[in-house]
Amino acid sequence: MGSSGGGKRIARELGECTNDPPEGIRVQLVDDADVYRWDITMDGPEQSPYAGGHFKLQLRLPTEYPFKPPTINFATKIYHPNVSNDDKGSMCLGMLRSDQWKPPNKIVAVLNMVRNILIEPNIDDAVETGVAEQYKNARDEFVKTAREWTAKYASGK
Repeated sequence: MGSSGGGKRIARELGECTNDPPEGIRVQLVDDADVYRWDITMDGPEQSPYAGGHFKLQLRLPTEYPFKPPTINFATKIYHPNVSNDDKGSMCLGMLRSDQWKPPNKIVAVLNMVRNILIEPNIDDAVETGVAEQYKNARDEFVKTAREWTAKYASGK
């Protein structure tokens, strides 16, 4: 594997994310020899129903990065309108879509965006429409279920 410009940029961004990580986020490589696969642990933000939870996420960078967006998946199950309820935990959000991604975007911005949607879901961009409906129309029920899932799936370190 040659060191492409993309690889250098990824290494630099990895350094930024490890040395000065966004609040409540820890980043490490799955394998030190592979800068394209990151393991992320995100603490549920205090002001969200995910508070107290520790969520594992996987960030994958395409070899064409930064010209193609990263993909990010929740490895920990989470009850959220913007994350699929299946075992993939996929997210499809604004800046991560190939038609909206811009090469100047940085991974730290992606991580902050994910953290922000835990606080304030983007219900207009929902993957799970049922969960989005509940968030809109029965917020107490949504919060209760989100807390139960957090306790059940995300309470371990």
